[in-house]
Amino acid sequence: MTPREALKRYFGYDSFRPGQEEIVSALLAGRDALAIMPTGAGKSLCYQVPALLLPGLTLVISPLISLMQDQVKGLNAAGIHAAFYQLVADRDTDRPRAGPGRRGQLQTRLRRARTAGKPVFRSFAAGADISMVTVDEAHCISQWGQDFRPSYLKILDFIDSLPRRPIVSAFTATATREVKDDIVCTLRLHDPKVLVTGFDRPNLYFQVERTRRKDDFVIQYLRDHPGESGIIYCATRKNVDKLQELLTEYGFAATKYHAGLPAEARRKNQNDFIYDTAPVIVA
Repeated sequence: MTPREALKRYFGYDSFRPGQEEIVSALLAGRDALAIMPTGAGKSLCYQVPALLLPGLTLVISPLISLMQDQVKGLNAAGIHAAFYQLVADRDTDRPRAGPGRRGQLQTRLRRARTAGKPVFRSFAAGADISMVTVDEAHCISQWGQDFRPSYLKILDFIDSLPRRPIVSAFTATATREVKDDIVCTLRLHDPKVLVTGFDRPNLYFQVERTRRKDDFVIQYLRDHPGESGIIYCATRKNVDKLQELLTEYGFAATKYHAGLPAEARRKNQNDFIYDTAPVIVA
């Protein structure tokens, strides 16, 4: 199966977006790669298509739990075997479902970076046929990166512990020239294919409005945009609760999301927004 055939069969696209095919070709040729592409440019396909065509297992490391869950759900719906492993409360007794992975039937596994140093996961990985390790949100590993850096640095030790060095690919939408160079150096990428497609996102539009009656403004905005979906951000949980209640009183299908809600409520509200049960979410 060719990359374009896999793209069409599993994802329904006839052609790649700019930059995608270059990265896919490099990875299938056995080269390391770093792609800096804006959000929405299709970075995930750059590693998901090779994962279908490379032998063995692809491990995708991400700090974003919701994104992992969403990607795994989408891949399984497309007929691609995928799962994610999240270490809970740093318990080494939490074991990845190693059976399918050891037999090479699991094409893509998504996991969080902080599991890399755990003995139970290293034991699993040592017996798996790992063809590629993909580091998503790769700017986290830079010295100019985020708070995830300590756990992301364990990725290097994890890769070194494998019986055979896999292809290493890295993806981010956030990288200055210094961060780009730092990612290549810190991850020790071998002669990588480096692709920077730019940062412009023509589908984004910013506008500043000065208003004293914010609630009235929001209500009128929603009335002027019927049938559209969106996120309304507030500075505090109290304001989130208050605005969501107000919108509901005015007849809008609006839900809410903040850290003060129980986990089950957050999960339900997020799904209501994703699947348009509540097209407006206050967060």
